[in-house]
Amino acid sequence: MSTKVVNQKGWLFVLPVVVLVAFNAIIPLMTVVNYSVQETFGDNIFFFEGVKWFKQVLHSERFHAALGRQLFFTFTILAIEVPLGVAIALAMPRKGVWVSVCLVLMALPLLIPWNVVGAMWNIFALPEIGLLGKTLNILGIDYNFTRQPISAWATLIAMDVWHWTSLVVLLAYAGLSSIPDAYYQAARIDGASSWAVFRYIQLPKMKRVLTIAVLLRFMDSFNIYTEPFVLTGGGPGNTTTLLSIDLVKVALGQFDLGPAAAMSIIYFLIILALSWIFYAVMTRGEE
Repeated sequence: MSTKVVNQKGWLFVLPVVVLVAFNAIIPLMTVVNYSVQETFGDNIFFFEGVKWFKQVLHSERFHAALGRQLFFTFTILAIEVPLGVAIALAMPRKGVWVSVCLVLMALPLLIPWNVVGAMWNIFALPEIGLLGKTLNILGIDYNFTRQPISAWATLIAMDVWHWTSLVVLLAYAGLSSIPDAYYQAARIDGASSWAVFRYIQLPKMKRVLTIAVLLRFMDSFNIYTEPFVLTGGGPGNTTTLLSIDLVKVALGQFDLGPAAAMSIIYFLIILALSWIFYAVMTRGEE
């Protein structure tokens, strides 16, 4: 019979983090829950409405349209950034001075503030004076992201790919760097092809870091607000009005606090559910 004593003092180091999270997340969340079931006309007077706002949001065509645009954006950038990030990580050197150079270059886009990224791409893509916009029009491509929905979506996706693919690259590169050389030596002795090395050695060893990369990019892309708002403002029309932009319009533009609070909770539950599905699928089969 084991007489090992488990030391629980380690929880004391976690306690400050728990308290901080509770203060910064749980208390504001309870405030949102409070507004989601009540109506107010000011003067701190509230009227209980039950699930009225939740029904209104769930039956709203506006919410469904914004959610559809959000899902399209998120799954599109995941389909581009994850394979592209892995491909770039595979092409990067493993030894020598160029390793540091490549890592610094990959990290640069991540250091730029989100509002600056949106402003940069806004100027870069302007059809009259922007380098990208003017060049495309000179080449005979009719491009104007301020008026054309397809151009707006293409610019928005290109901006996010430029900004966030580096995160996937760095995570994938970390996974590749952790693979012992003995695996590659055994593959060379067996005469394994490059595809076989990737399929049976590199990809399985990157599985955990790719799970983190997919989850981070999914949650961040689903919460994205600053970059698309600065770039397109949700336009032209409502073409690029993602769920986060529509939520801000309801909460601050229309000052409908009840529907906005209900929409926030639904938004949160969607992210939580999809994140759990991603994690369950990507870790399936692991002990």
